[in-house]
Amino acid sequence: MLQLLRKIAFPISLIYALVVHVRNFLFDTGVFSSKSYRTPTICVGNLSVGGTGKTPMTEYVLRILAERNTAVLSRGYKRKSDGFYLADAKSTVLELGDEPYQIHRKFPEVAVAVDADRRNGIEKLEKLVNPEVIVLDDAFQHRKVKPTFSILLTTYQNLYVDDWYLPTGSLRDAKKEAKRADLIIVTKCPQGIDDIERNAIEAKLNPEKHQKVLFAHLAYHDYVSDGSEEKIPLNELKGRQVALVTGIASPGPLVSYLDDLGVDFKHFEFGDHHNFNASEIDKFKDYELIITTEKDFVRLKGRVDRLYFLEIAHNFSKKDGLILQRAIEDLF
Repeated sequence: MLQLLRKIAFPISLIYALVVHVRNFLFDTGVFSSKSYRTPTICVGNLSVGGTGKTPMTEYVLRILAERNTAVLSRGYKRKSDGFYLADAKSTVLELGDEPYQIHRKFPEVAVAVDADRRNGIEKLEKLVNPEVIVLDDAFQHRKVKPTFSILLTTYQNLYVDDWYLPTGSLRDAKKEAKRADLIIVTKCPQGIDDIERNAIEAKLNPEKHQKVLFAHLAYHDYVSDGSEEKIPLNELKGRQVALVTGIASPGPLVSYLDDLGVDFKHFEFGDHHNFNASEIDKFKDYELIITTEKDFVRLKGRVDRLYFLEIAHNFSKKDGLILQRAIEDLF
């Protein structure tokens, strides 16, 4: 049914594509301006509507920048606050949005701010925090800011070159805009992807001369956590009544991972950034264990008992990891 609706919506996707191309043309020709800043900025983004692993990649970059005075600027999707908001010890997920709050909780030493106006956000951070570097989360389409360094993500399962524009496909920006990236990272690859396949994908992406293409796979912890000291090894989930609750764009890899481990669970799937209401929570709250993603955990914490999350991270080969690290370190 969904595929049929997407095919019916094809004329709308042509209009959307036209708008996207005209907007980019106006930036390319200088009718709309892009502004650079004295503070180095690292953009982590994609061309699609989600599911490429932007937040785990932002966290990976933050670990590389551990010795720097770093700030993160995000839009703060579906937050309840307005304008520029700088996180502090009392900030809530409602004020920041789920992904910025997750970063704030995991990296308390990093200044985390949200602002839909990225220019205003950068200028406020420069004035209030004076960071050495600002990581722009999900900002590839925000052309009013010209970042110092851009990381473009695309998934192994759905390369942007194979995708189409919304609402028929998942592209929110033109494929040719990939040329603005400094690094292209193919995420969610199978472990042990060989050189033959890597070369085939790179040829398909056809990067510019200045671009490098890296490959990352998802790595899961071998336990679930309640956010404090309690951890349950994944092998102890077998034989228990488990509810898997997801409100992310692409839950498939997580579902497959738990299936492969032999965990018996009921999957309650919701849309990306979903705000859970009481009647929805009632459907899964009585399970023995409720497993969710780290992003969903920050929205469900305090509302559900026996709640645990399974943390994920991007992993690279040693060679690709060094390329990413050096590229970021070369900014200083």
